[in-house]
Amino acid sequence: MSTPSSTYRVQLRPEFGFADAEAIVEYLRELGVGALYGSPMLDATPGSTHGYDVTDPTRARGELGGEDARKALSARLKDAGLGFVVDIVPNHMSVEVPKANQWWWDVLRNGRDSPYAQFFDIDWSRGRILLPVLGDDNDELTVEGDELVYYDHRFPIAPGTGEGTPAEVHARQHYELAGWRRGNRELNYRRFFDITNLAAVTVERPEVFAETHGEVLRWVSDGDVTGLRVDHPDGLADPGGYFRRLREGAPGAWLVVEKILHPGEALPQSWPVDGTTGYDALREIAGVFVDPAAAPVFTRLAAEQGARTDYHAVEEGARRLVTDGILVAEVHRIAALLQGVDADAARAAVAEVMIAFPVYRSYLPEGAGHWATAVARARKRRPELAPALDALDSQVRGAPDGELATRIQQTSGMVVAKGTEDTTFYRFTRFAALNEVGGNPDRFGLSPAEFHTLAAGRAAAAPATMTTLTTHDTKRSEDTRARMAALSEVADEFAVAFRRWTAARGIDEPALNLLAWQTLVGAWPISPERLRDYLDKAAKEAKLRTTWTDHDEDFERAVAEWPSAVLGDAALAADVESFVRRVRGAGWANSLGQKLLQLAGPGVPDVYQGTELWDYSLVDPDNRREVDYGVRRELLARVQSGEQPEIDETGAAKLLVVHHALTLRRDRPELFTGYRPLHAEGVAAEHLLAFERGTGLTVAVTRLPLGLERAGGWRDTVLPLRAGEWTDVLTGRGVGDTPRASALFEQYPVALLVREDS
Repeated sequence: MSTPSSTYRVQLRPEFGFADAEAIVEYLRELGVGALYGSPMLDATPGSTHGYDVTDPTRARGELGGEDARKALSARLKDAGLGFVVDIVPNHMSVEVPKANQWWWDVLRNGRDSPYAQFFDIDWSRGRILLPVLGDDNDELTVEGDELVYYDHRFPIAPGTGEGTPAEVHARQHYELAGWRRGNRELNYRRFFDITNLAAVTVERPEVFAETHGEVLRWVSDGDVTGLRVDHPDGLADPGGYFRRLREGAPGAWLVVEKILHPGEALPQSWPVDGTTGYDALREIAGVFVDPAAAPVFTRLAAEQGARTDYHAVEEGARRLVTDGILVAEVHRIAALLQGVDADAARAAVAEVMIAFPVYRSYLPEGAGHWATAVARARKRRPELAPALDALDSQVRGAPDGELATRIQQTSGMVVAKGTEDTTFYRFTRFAALNEVGGNPDRFGLSPAEFHTLAAGRAAAAPATMTTLTTHDTKRSEDTRARMAALSEVADEFAVAFRRWTAARGIDEPALNLLAWQTLVGAWPISPERLRDYLDKAAKEAKLRTTWTDHDEDFERAVAEWPSAVLGDAALAADVESFVRRVRGAGWANSLGQKLLQLAGPGVPDVYQGTELWDYSLVDPDNRREVDYGVRRELLARVQSGEQPEIDETGAAKLLVVHHALTLRRDRPELFTGYRPLHAEGVAAEHLLAFERGTGLTVAVTRLPLGLERAGGWRDTVLPLRAGEWTDVLTGRGVGDTPRASALFEQYPVALLVREDS
């Protein structure tokens, strides 16, 4: 098994292709990285900045440099001793530019007679393929040669159907060009979430799997690729069957899946994979740096501002918005499969069960408990639907591999993701540091005891799972989140400041106003343009005053003007900056603490591009900005020369922690086994979180540093260790087996200790 010691994620795009990645390989080796982990690298929509919109899975993406450049990168990684992990997208393909996807083009041209007609999840029983690309149904089309044209959109004309007016030609095609608003209600092909340009692929068919995976599996068999990250498995008809087939094709590869686990949920045991992409670890690591005592203060503050504070009610409403709106076509398609129930009751029952799901999806029959919970919740909420729910439950349980069960499971994850992650997290903004992918905004923090239990469980059950703190999909970067977590330690002070700032220049929508001020503190310093773009997205995702499709132009204008108004008000900006200074040091301590917990804890840690230094990014596309590797090389050289940098704005102290932890993992893998909680003794013991790996490695970090400072510091607190002499890898200093916390953390709020005879 090619399990890497760690990974380093890079976002490949036309401006940063295979050759650019090759140019940083030596830097990554010096940093201590075990494998380069790249975003999707198959041919994609022209100009794509992310690659998840694959158009041709049979070749390396030309805009990244093509096959020769890919092989050169692979060879360079092999020479440097690094693995190569590739992100793959089995659920869907891009159809945004039909001609760029030759399979889709052929389906549009030849309809059900196309050899690729079964490659896409199309409901052929509903007639022509609906393509909602027009401004409205009456927009004019033109014919140019053998193509039907609408502005920049081009579509193939079926053989022998090109005579007559454009309207007459259009009427003869295997597809119908329609107004974009018809898409959510009438679409007759499965898609990725509500993105009509990403058509779902029937990868459960052996021939489709072979065509879509042949190239990547060739890379694996050639030894060019050592690991695979699988995107969005919850959309697949048969995830377990897919992973078994993938494992057969890549028997020695490290295999992790983008599965977001709710608290207490585990991957199905039948899946032959190494673990998740780490959002579960993120939730647990970040949670231990949040002070639960702050919950009442932030709840009162949100309530007094007029923001809703009943999380479950907000979530239910947001999910219902999804089933009744952007995914209503999917609900109708599923409901049509329910036998013996009238259409309205069937649709209501299907929607209610998906709204009630306690996790993203069940995996019947293994996930029968989650399915039962969803049905029970739906019955409680809508007792009048009992007959329809009984029929749905009976038919799903009676045929767990049937189309009804399959489609409702494929869709429930989309309802949860769009309703919870992409809507609720922008509506329930009481304490935004908790609003993260895989997170639980209703749960204010995690105790050290809970953290230890969960970490020990990971070490035992999934030692090769990925762990992460920042990804291309997180709502904010790890350092932004760490500083926002520090607000929990000064809750009363923040509430006072927030009221003062809101009185001066508040946003006229309570949830967005709460989010805006927390974000400004967390991401400071930030340009008006970056903050404007973030708030525009947040407002539209919340769907409270404006949306992506139904705009309130006056509100959007006010939101767009807010960042410049705040940052241009010298007195107000100075007031905010003063508060940032109040929590900046605690944010840095949190950043270093959570990073060391991740890097030295159970699992395979991933470092997202650039986050080896402080990174105060927000949600995409803000987190995909260019990384300055020149600065990072210079700072790494200083750290390698023995410099022990101060904790300051440069972020060099974080680079020190990342470099030493990654290098130790790579060079001494035998140290990183098992997990045993350690317990400090003394008046400040609750502020010291520590654990032992194997018998020769100890990790110790500071938590809740502002509370520690208010209480008078470490005083008599000590950390009993296994007998022997220890060395702090970060500072090079020797440590006895019962060090005082004040000495252990004299230079940095974290320590990475190795026993000398280990």
